[in-house]
Amino acid sequence: MSETQGLVAGLLLALAVFVYTFWPENVFASQRAKTRLDYLFERKDQLYENLRDLNFEYRAGKYPEEDFQVQRAQLENETAQLLAEIDHLQQA
Repeated sequence: MSETQGLVAGLLLALAVFVYTFWPENVFASQRAKTRLDYLFERKDQLYENLRDLNFEYRAGKYPEEDFQVQRAQLENETAQLLAEIDHLQQA
């Protein structure tokens, strides 16, 4: 392979890498708009995970009883409100 052929091959490779890296994708066109119900289901999953984590950390001795009860009550109240809103939106 001559020096010129190597240079051309290197430039083509560099161009291919550049195009591959910076080529705009049409990801935004294929995404659908998230509804309020979708957001609420995601938030519900988050709250359930937070409750599991809180129980685990309490059992591991990282929370005193009083703090655990306060945190747990707040998470349960928020979850109850969220579930009520989900039920309301599903019935509508």
